[in-house]
Amino acid sequence: MMIWWVIIALIVLVFSLPFLLERSRKPIGAKAIRNADGGFAQLSHGLTHYQWHGRKSEQVLVLIHGLSTPSWVFAGLVPGLTMMGFNVLTYDLYGRGLSGRPKAPQTKEFFVAQLHELLEDQGIVRDFSLLGYSMGGAIATAFAAKEPDRVDRLILLASAGIDYQPAPLLARAARSGRFGNWLWGVFGARHLRMGAMAEARLPTTLPDLPGRMRKETRSRGYLAAILSSERNMLAEVLEDEHRALAESHVAVVSIWGEKDRVIPLSSVGKLTEWNRGAYKYVIANAVHSLGYTNPKEVLAAIQENLREV
Repeated sequence: MMIWWVIIALIVLVFSLPFLLERSRKPIGAKAIRNADGGFAQLSHGLTHYQWHGRKSEQVLVLIHGLSTPSWVFAGLVPGLTMMGFNVLTYDLYGRGLSGRPKAPQTKEFFVAQLHELLEDQGIVRDFSLLGYSMGGAIATAFAAKEPDRVDRLILLASAGIDYQPAPLLARAARSGRFGNWLWGVFGARHLRMGAMAEARLPTTLPDLPGRMRKETRSRGYLAAILSSERNMLAEVLEDEHRALAESHVAVVSIWGEKDRVIPLSSVGKLTEWNRGAYKYVIANAVHSLGYTNPKEVLAAIQENLREV
């Protein structure tokens, strides 16, 4: 009889493991908020952490990060962008960095609303540029297509919303319902940390990436945000938005990594079909982390486009 109680206890423990692991993670505390650089905007779904970089200028450029790495992912690009004369605004998407952890589904509308509200909070009305990396590129595309009169230039860095190949674990979790929740809750943190360790072996402006990702994965609500974005925002194909931008005045610049396995080069062909006026740059030998492994080449592509358009 005792053996059955042991078996039942083990089964309960296994099923409870994601919940127990999540409870061991720390929420964003008042001390972290108090000591943070930048500021916080109280928006409809909670706090959004943001930072301004460079001198105040009429040339405002808003940067939107991707699925798993918060706004610090742009550390290698921000100095060069400010040298070009941009007044750069970075912010953490909900569920990442120091922004709030709302439980709402992380859909296209959810992220566009966050950006819209932050721009209103910061008094940015029109004539600014957007740069989106990976999932951030999809968010930027959706926003620019919805409000094209406010955006003068859209820079897409390995942008999602066209072709996208997630890691097998995340793809399996996204399509597996409650089992997917369990799978990602148990193995997601390790998967992301292992990926960060692999990327840190490349030439990078973020050599401390493993430590940064360790901190993220130990933050309560982070893993749930990643999975929700995978099931919602990253499931969107933005053909209609890109075709709408082709009919607008918005200058679209796209930059891709030749060896990117997450956003394959097939995206370039599809974007050409949807928006023939979009500029396309392919960085040789670059992978999906090109913003921090190939920042000089990314900045050179942006600088070239600024001269031409």
